[in-house]
Amino acid sequence: MKIAMANDHAGTRLKNEIKAYLEEEGYEVVDFGAGNEEFCDLSDFVYPASLAVAKGECDRGIFVDGVGYGSALIANKINGIYAAVCQDPFCAKLARQHTDSNVLCLGAKIIGDMMAGEIVKTWLNTDPLMEEKYRRRVDKVKAINDKHCVPVKWVDSAKTFL
Repeated sequence: MKIAMANDHAGTRLKNEIKAYLEEEGYEVVDFGAGNEEFCDLSDFVYPASLAVAKGECDRGIFVDGVGYGSALIANKINGIYAAVCQDPFCAKLARQHTDSNVLCLGAKIIGDMMAGEIVKTWLNTDPLMEEKYRRRVDKVKAINDKHCVPVKWVDSAKTFL
């Protein structure tokens, strides 16, 4: 599985720890994030990482900022991205089971390293529930997404996106 990672200055340290864990476990990581803790704008990193997931270049995304909500807000503007903020493994499990989220957003100022590790493990290893009521709910969210979000499109043969 290929994971897009993004972070801002507040999420650099935790992103690097999660990245090391993922690579150790055999995941391929594409790092779109800030490389240091100097002040930066989150959208400069979350936007391209979200596009990579939406285009299918990466299977899922894990984004880390101070609280997690900034990443989710940006990511969920992209058609086909279903980002969830999770602060414990129970939320991570439900975010996958009930919503089939494809992006996990974490708040480095909110959760510690050990909790983040458990959230990531749970989120990566939980499949969506396939019972009809869950699929129906996920399909309704996808229909809303498709109705109101512009699809990610190629604008030229060089694979530039709108």
